[in-house]
Order: sequence, then C-alpha cells, then structure tokens
Amino acid sequence: MDEIALGVPEPILERLPEDDESAAADMQKAVAGWEEQLNRVIAEADDEREAAGKVLEAIDRFEERYETYDAFVPELRAWGQSPIYAIAWRTLYADVIAQLHEHDELGEHLDRERNARLVEDGIRLKDL
Repeated sequence: MDEIALGVPEPILERLPEDDESAAADMQKAVAGWEEQLNRVIAEADDEREAAGKVLEAIDRFEERYETYDAFVPELRAWGQSPIYAIAWRTLYADVIAQLHEHDELGEHLDRERNARLVEDGIRLKDL
C-alpha cells in the first residue's frame, strides 16, 4: 500500500485570525504527526486488511474529536465567544477523514473493513 500524504487545506488556514499564526502551525504539526503515525502503522501491518483496520481506528478517533469540537461551537456562541478555532479544528478533522477515504488504495480497503465490522457487530448483537 502506498504512503499516505495528508495536508491542511488552505481554506481552513485562511479562515483563522490573521494575528494568530500559532493555530495554523499547530494544525500543520498535528497533521504531519498523524501522517507519520498512519504511514508507520501501514508499513508495520502484516497485510492490507490489518493496515486498513488500524487506519479505521484512527478515523474513529478523528470522528469522535470532530463531534467534540462540533459540540463546542454552540456552547462557545452561547457564552459570547468566537467559535472560530472549534470550527477550524472540526473542519480539519472532517477533511483529514475525507483525505484518507480518497486515497487510491486505502479508500477501498477502508470501505471493506468498515462493512466487515458492521457485519461482525450485527452478528454479535443478534446472538445476545
């Protein structure tokens, strides 16, 4: 399986306040770290299914973080604070998930692995 290349989309960086360069640097550093970890997991996996499973676990964590930041947006607005950073991080997580699914080889394996997990979970639920 080919290495994954992730990035922070320019529109997300453009929406950040101009006087705060640290948020953009934090996002770029985070994405570079995720890319490195995911490529290491893929390289260390015994086969493509195991690699897809590990990447799918990371996607599950990204989805949880997306939901966390999504919940912050109305809360920040209710307190009269700007939700721009929560929105930016929420959008970044969604975009990274999309980038992983759009990856040539990986996308197909992710779909298969997610479907396999749904079947396994369904069987376990029926057996209860």
